[in-house]
Amino acid sequence: MGPPKNALRWCAAALLGCAAAASLAQSPQSLAQRAKEESCADKPIRLTGSEMYKCTSKSGNTAYFNVPDATPETASSARSAGAASSATRSATVPTPSSFPKVDAGTQKSRDELRRRVLQDELTSEEKLLAEAKLALGDGSPAPLPEERSNAQKYADRLGRLRQAVQLHERNVDALKRELAAR
Repeated sequence: MGPPKNALRWCAAALLGCAAAASLAQSPQSLAQRAKEESCADKPIRLTGSEMYKCTSKSGNTAYFNVPDATPETASSARSAGAASSATRSATVPTPSSFPKVDAGTQKSRDELRRRVLQDELTSEEKLLAEAKLALGDGSPAPLPEERSNAQKYADRLGRLRQAVQLHERNVDALKRELAAR
């Protein structure tokens, strides 16, 4: 069984919106110009909570597009067709009744698995940090034989060692923050 039609429509609308945004970035258009370009047979309707519009094209297909810099006059005419204005729109969108729900036990086991994975990553990252600090030593490890005649090679290796320590420190901090948030 394939994905629901509405999901496909929203995905298609998002993709078309991105493509339309890219084309509009070079030459701004009005809502009327964009509707004509999409061959709309009816008046475009603004989708609630976005800059996306939809209309029925002359071929009978639903066309989705956006007009990011539409003037309030052109946008308000589309909004009056059924979409609420941003002042009266609620801050959250209710979850549709058909949206799949996960029972508490399943969610708890998923959360525990995620926590274990994060804990394993933290352990691994702390081990890598210790190894990087050991390789760096006190900040000036002894030069390798090939680095004795070439100071730049030594400086490059020292820089890589310092970067490795900083990277692992940042990763450890990020993982600790993530675990603390759970």
